[in-house]
Amino acid sequence: MDIVDLIVAQWEVERPDIDASPMHVIGRISRLAADLDPLLAPVFTSRGLGDGEFDVLATLRRSGEPFELSPGDLGASMMVTSGAVTKRVDRLERSGLVTRRVSEVDARARLIKLTAKGRTIVDEAVVDHVANEERLLSGLSADERETLAGLLRKLGESIDTLAGRNAAPVQRG
Repeated sequence: MDIVDLIVAQWEVERPDIDASPMHVIGRISRLAADLDPLLAPVFTSRGLGDGEFDVLATLRRSGEPFELSPGDLGASMMVTSGAVTKRVDRLERSGLVTRRVSEVDARARLIKLTAKGRTIVDEAVVDHVANEERLLSGLSADERETLAGLLRKLGESIDTLAGRNAAPVQRG
């Protein structure tokens, strides 16, 4: 029994007319989301990065050559606002990890590019990040992880639909 089970049991006593069973899922997801941030952060802070900055570097790196995206594509891929992208890119640019340039196709558009220094940092950090995630999931078998990932994907698609979002991943063209 965990805290979520206790909360649901309390509601069952106090409000037996309400089916509190959705709290078993949503309560755990909320609790885990809050608990994960401080467990993931040390990998990023050891390199002078916040998790949002790591996200920018990782998004550029996994986009493939030339490791360059528009701010809009970055924001869509990271699921953050344009303001959040700007703030993150400003700090990364000051650190020499990304550059900005005017698009050759549209002079109004800017492109964000991973520098060699940024690529080195993200390539090292992602190894430690994945090892840390592996450690955090060590209580689950490979089959359990696969089942959980599938169920979370399905839940995410359902929530995207309810929120009126297109769940299709952003792809570079």
